[in-house]
Amino acid sequence: MLSNSSILITGGTGSFGHTFVPLTLAKYNPRRLVIYSRDEMKQWEMAKIYGNDSRVRFFIGDVRDKDRLARALNGIDYVVHAAATKIVPTAEYNPFECVKTNVMGAMNLIDACIDQGVKRVVALSTDKASSPVNLYGATKLTSDKLFIAGNSYSGTKDTRFAVVRYGNVMGSRGSVIPFFLTLAASRTLPITDERMTRFMITLEEGVELVWHAFEDMVGGEIYVKKIPSMKVVDIARAVVPDASHEIVGIRPGEKLHEQMIGYEDAPHTYEYPEHYKILPAIHNWSVDPTRINGGEKVKPDFTYCSDNNIEWMSVDSLQTWIKQNHEKIGKI
Repeated sequence: MLSNSSILITGGTGSFGHTFVPLTLAKYNPRRLVIYSRDEMKQWEMAKIYGNDSRVRFFIGDVRDKDRLARALNGIDYVVHAAATKIVPTAEYNPFECVKTNVMGAMNLIDACIDQGVKRVVALSTDKASSPVNLYGATKLTSDKLFIAGNSYSGTKDTRFAVVRYGNVMGSRGSVIPFFLTLAASRTLPITDERMTRFMITLEEGVELVWHAFEDMVGGEIYVKKIPSMKVVDIARAVVPDASHEIVGIRPGEKLHEQMIGYEDAPHTYEYPEHYKILPAIHNWSVDPTRINGGEKVKPDFTYCSDNNIEWMSVDSLQTWIKQNHEKIGKI
């Protein structure tokens, strides 16, 4: 589907973009892959990686700017929406800015994609959008709803929208593993709560979920990959085995456990070998055989949370992953 196509990724200089771009170039050989973001220095640094590769283009712009989006999307077939204000405490203290990017930016992108005749759009979501307790999660839930509704909002146009949702991305910039590594010399790691758990997914797995969404989507689906969980104290033991732990308390807006599918979504959720799919409650799309596509409906009381997960990552497994990926942890 993506082969010989034109693809644009918003927020493309972030951790996800740095993995999505090379993997997609190698697997699908798109005609054009546009990196749309607002930070010129990050674009300049990323451009050096690809040299004279004529397939890779860079476009300075902000999702808050609808006119700029319209210009960038001209001739684009597929869009990955990765741009977001996503640091939980930052969103709590700067709510107006978070809403402008995560909500208004989503609205701008939906309108521009429909107007420009984009074929398919996959938006990245977060566990925090499920039963949100912080502003970031609330804006991403709103964004998810906007993208789902965009499938009926597009009218006679063929533009279709779907969402992928996953939790803590291992080793990504600003995540807990590189944070703990920076504190290794101190031999003391801050732990918010000894009970805290998190989902664990690699950037490569996140990219593969986006690829699958493009291939499978009819419109309005939320894809949730099956991934393991870990206790935060075990993550700390894996990163700096001989460090002591200091309990510092949960930050404003932070959850004790991650949730990607709540009770409210269970009636519209289907299970597949490697993922779950939440179908829209609107327009009876949740009973559409084409969207269900062979999935098995989950139990009415089903939830998918990091503390009730049946799959867990061991300390040894994480240590092996860290050794194999040490050079790129926290770099992208």
